[in-house]
Amino acid sequence: MKIYKDIYNRIISAENLFSAWEAFKDGKGKRRDVLEFESRLEEHIFRLHRDLQSKKYRHGSYSSFYITDPKQRHIHKATVRDRILHHAIFSVINPMFEETFIPTSFSCRIGFGTHKGVSALARMVRVVSRNNTRPCFVLKCDIRKFFDSINHATLIAILQRRIKDKDAMQLLTEIIDSFSTSLRKRTERESLIQP
Repeated sequence: MKIYKDIYNRIISAENLFSAWEAFKDGKGKRRDVLEFESRLEEHIFRLHRDLQSKKYRHGSYSSFYITDPKQRHIHKATVRDRILHHAIFSVINPMFEETFIPTSFSCRIGFGTHKGVSALARMVRVVSRNNTRPCFVLKCDIRKFFDSINHATLIAILQRRIKDKDAMQLLTEIIDSFSTSLRKRTERESLIQP
């Protein structure tokens, strides 16, 4: 297994943060919070960079709302500043883990996605059913509140196996733990009340 060291400075570099902004803003150009951030873009990015450099960065709170897509989902959205940092981290650590993903994992992967997943499923069904000449069963399921239920200690331990950079791990832990247990429990209580 490949080990990665000295990645913190790559994550927090101003160049990476500006690239993360470009990736983040795509398709969000008319949203008020994005427009406000962009109105003083350089000031915001360089403040984030300084906070990360001096280790003063703290993840902000989340706003909470419901969408229907087509079923009702409870969403927790981080601030623009935090989401840009999420993109900056992703751009550095995603290549470290991409090689470990199984080939039939399609969600949230560059060059994959829903359409390729459906095509792969159709191929697998054809093989298993011998061109639709034999019965074939497919399980469609959704894990309720999957991201809310991820064990933070386990996730951090998985990251620590590959990432041997203390500053990067402190930053990742800050972000992972930003969705606190009390917020997770409140979300569970609210989901019992919501129709």
